[in-house]
Amino acid sequence: MTVDRSADAGTGNSVDIDTDPLHGGVSSSASAQPSTGTTDAPALEFRPGRWIANWNAENKEQWESAGRAIARRNLNWSIFAEFLGFVVWQLWSIVVVQLPAAGFTFTTSEIFWLISMPSLVGATLRIPYTFMIPRFGGRNWTIVSALLLLIPSVGLGLCVSNPETPFGVMLFVAALAGFGGGNFASSMANITFFYPAREKGWALGLNAAGGNMGAAVAQLAVPIVITLVAVGSVNLPMAGWMWIPFILIAAFGAWKYMDNLTSAKGDVAGSVAALKEPHLWIMALLYIGTFGSFIGFAGVFPKLIKDYFPAFSSIGVGTVALSLAFLGPLVGSLARPYGGRMADRMGGARMTVAAFAAMAVITLTMIWTLPLKNFWLFLVLFLMLFTASGFGNGATYRMIPIIFATSSRAAMSGASTVQTQRLASSALGLISAIGAYGGFVIPQVLNASNTASGSYTPAFYGFVGAYVVMLAVCWFFYIRNANRNAMGHV
Repeated sequence: MTVDRSADAGTGNSVDIDTDPLHGGVSSSASAQPSTGTTDAPALEFRPGRWIANWNAENKEQWESAGRAIARRNLNWSIFAEFLGFVVWQLWSIVVVQLPAAGFTFTTSEIFWLISMPSLVGATLRIPYTFMIPRFGGRNWTIVSALLLLIPSVGLGLCVSNPETPFGVMLFVAALAGFGGGNFASSMANITFFYPAREKGWALGLNAAGGNMGAAVAQLAVPIVITLVAVGSVNLPMAGWMWIPFILIAAFGAWKYMDNLTSAKGDVAGSVAALKEPHLWIMALLYIGTFGSFIGFAGVFPKLIKDYFPAFSSIGVGTVALSLAFLGPLVGSLARPYGGRMADRMGGARMTVAAFAAMAVITLTMIWTLPLKNFWLFLVLFLMLFTASGFGNGATYRMIPIIFATSSRAAMSGASTVQTQRLASSALGLISAIGAYGGFVIPQVLNASNTASGSYTPAFYGFVGAYVVMLAVCWFFYIRNANRNAMGHV
């Protein structure tokens, strides 16, 4: 594991960028007060409303005596709340394939809009959600953000109960599912403040992994539940109702057991400065190709299975139905930490190039083997595509702090270490938000391809071309020019 000094997205204070594999290669850690291993730091002060003052996770005595238990308690409930956020965010990806059985007659184009709208809203919300923690407190915002998940869940249950529901209403309710996509940013920002540098990678890795698993669980659980409690036909409203008790538990748990830290501060100026850096936009393009592919294909995978292999869209197991689409986001989530680990060994740029090469080859192979009409081959190839995107996620994210420390405009013009640290940390949050727009782009490209040609094949060829372009961009800027720009092992 390697460590680069940086600054936290929510503060101007010194932090560690920890290339821990569990966090996809990178984590950022904040020190609200100077790091110390002595007993000189003020004692923790517990204020009304579960506010904690004088928090300093880097103080070993404070950490061992009370800090670790407090941080772990907050992490556990953060994971649960973020997990539910991802569940709600990805609900429509599995609900849309059940709409015909519930009496809905939407067009293919309308279905793709229902799939992509949550990602569009969720990606947009990630940026403001990051700044909610310093403004309202981690505990308070977790309560609010969890309760906000009730709106899209209840809305889904109501609108799918009547096949006469207008498409505009359905699209609006699907957009509200974007609340779940924003939760990731605020959850990660909150946990950043609780842990010391030496344990932050592990904590953020658990937090991220717990959230990402929500996409797989949603696609696994919804088909089972709506058929298990079916009366005549699928009980589609249960796709929304089933999560309400869990959301209420998450909100109660956050209210009862989580804490706010007075030391959590925001850094809007750092984010504005990062937007002016060309490397931010280059890395954002690469991250759209990796994470954007993961979240985009996670959204459309159930739809693609149904369109290409309708007999396998729902597999009967006893009295319930099972969709194998959940395997895609599952393997993609599990692969991401190993992408970060391999990037530490061979370099993030080389690993990213390898990931894009694999994604291009796998996608081409999938296109060429579709005429065989072999579902199991299709499934294996798509799982390989998810795996490659997961590796790319970890590798690409690992590159960001190193690039901003060595080759940003600020670094090249002699800016101080503190300034480049702030840029790197802010860039991490912004790039992760931009990458999430892939969840909107991929469904819409498939939609446009199908509308224009009646086939998804042109879209897949377009994805191959995009992966080749991104591979070339990564090679040109971060391998070919690495030595000249003194980037080292990017």
